Amino acid sequence: MFQGSIVALVTPMTKNGELDIPCLRKLVELHIEQGTDGIVVNGTTGENPTLTHSEKSRLVAECVKVAAGRIPIIAGTGTYSTQESIELTKEAMDLGADACILVTPYYNRPTQEGLYQHYKKVAETVPIPIILYNVPGRTGCDLLPETVARLSQISNIVAIKDATGDLTRCKALKEAVGDKMDLLSGDDPSALAFMLQGGKGVISITSNVAPKKMHEMCEAALARNIERAGELNTPLMSLHKAMIVEANPIPVKWVLHQMGWIEDAIRLPLTRLSEKNQPMVKNAMKEGGLL
Repeated sequence: MFQGSIVALVTPMTKNGELDIPCLRKLVELHIEQGTDGIVVNGTTGENPTLTHSEKSRLVAECVKVAAGRIPIIAGTGTYSTQESIELTKEAMDLGADACILVTPYYNRPTQEGLYQHYKKVAETVPIPIILYNVPGRTGCDLLPETVARLSQISNIVAIKDATGDLTRCKALKEAVGDKMDLLSGDDPSALAFMLQGGKGVISITSNVAPKKMHEMCEAALARNIERAGELNTPLMSLHKAMIVEANPIPVKWVLHQMGWIEDAIRLPLTRLSEKNQPMVKNAMKEGGLL
């Protein structure tokens, strides 16, 4: 259902910290023009933890309106509360989102049974396509393949974003779910290898700054044109690594500002890219063909 290069979209802001809606609209149009295969709004890269409920709703509504069915809009609606996740997921569905992506409950560290019951409850309550999101490095909670296999029996749980960066996990997930769910990488540096092992695409940070190149790389990988995919991915590797040199989305927002696409604005507790890392990130921009 979802494949290719799916951008984990930044949330553009003005100098005074307000949402920059005109800039958001331009970014959505740019991604459509550049061939991006889907947009995730209100994700980690979109600074979800710092957004208010009304801001999250506004962002989903604006993306849906601008996209007008030309590109799937996927709303981040996962929290550490099952009831709140249900409410956010229902609201996103009512606003016209094509799917929702729900990170594993963070901080409270549920058991595998708790994770299963959490996702089952959301999926059975809200009839929208749901993408699971596993990123144990951030959440302190790992959604194991055997639990994913149980969840794959629920019809509207259609995919999983795996951000472990562990390619053995891709193989384990493929064996666990077969063709019942789409596997999406959440780790740009290993995304090509992930797709060559059976993944359907990547939910990407790098796609924010190199949308066309990421789309073409994913397209080649899914067509099993390995040589072409490698040629496209190699210049992007420095960018992939630079995007995580500091906490996401610090580097990607700095790069987008350097490119003139957004204002230089990010919300506390995140701060502007440190001066010591700016030369490394700028060099990655040159290697990736952005400068």
